Amino acid sequence: MPRRVRLVEVGPRDGLQNEKQPISVADKVRLVDDLSAAGVRYIEVGSFVSPKWVPQMAGSSDVFAQIRQKPGVTYAALTPNLKGLEAAIEAGVSEVAVFGAASEAFSQKNINCSIDESLARFAPLMVAARENGIQVRGYVSCVLGCPYEGEVDPKRVAHVAHELFAMGCYEVSLGDTIGTGTPGKTRQLFEAVGREVPRDKLAGHFHDTYGQALANIYASLQEGVCTFDSSVAGLGGCPYAKGASGNVASEDVLYMLNGLGIETGIDLDMLIAAGQRISDVLGRPNGSRVARARLAAQ
Repeated sequence: MPRRVRLVEVGPRDGLQNEKQPISVADKVRLVDDLSAAGVRYIEVGSFVSPKWVPQMAGSSDVFAQIRQKPGVTYAALTPNLKGLEAAIEAGVSEVAVFGAASEAFSQKNINCSIDESLARFAPLMVAARENGIQVRGYVSCVLGCPYEGEVDPKRVAHVAHELFAMGCYEVSLGDTIGTGTPGKTRQLFEAVGREVPRDKLAGHFHDTYGQALANIYASLQEGVCTFDSSVAGLGGCPYAKGASGNVASEDVLYMLNGLGIETGIDLDMLIAAGQRISDVLGRPNGSRVARARLAAQ
């Protein structure tokens, strides 16, 4: 097991983008500030996409302008195209993320183009990011299953991950978008992708639809993966993957890592408070089992 793990908090972006009710800029800012106060060192704050496609991400520029940015914390944004990158640069964003898919059908549904076309679209974005000194992180969706195609060949995932890494993504996060993965499949996935991309440049992104996310993270740790995406209070889902539940809850991942003696630098109690606060704002139950247990015991 690694001695230290980096958690990438995706709640403010990947978590909130699937909410149906409007969320104010002030509430988004409070969430980001709460997370950084808890010791989270990497926060995906928002997304520079058309509000027509993802209404909840409107106002990302305002959020970036109002958050209290702490030294040593990365505040990143998702930018699916060059126009999004330009908006992110204008907002003062220092790191961005791009996303592709390992499933042709999902790529068409999600970004209206084939896998190869999506990768080609990233080329000018990568050049512009490099010219502006901005690091780029890559995402691959549907790595352990697709809502339209079923099982996904690990070799196809490895190909997409390799292409993203080759074009300049410093890290590639492999996403089990619909949460159908199991520990055995997860280990096979990282074995396959690890032949194309160094394992210290890979991350895991697990949804908990089938209750397998923590087990899959444990399996990934056994494969030498040290970075994981998670979402406070288990916020999230996917607007293009019917039935997909939220991302694995950051609180639950942190509790497990603490139990394994793995360092993260994050305060569990403060993280639970941040998750409960945004859950109250949304008027919904907290999606973290650890948070619910801790709060019930008080």
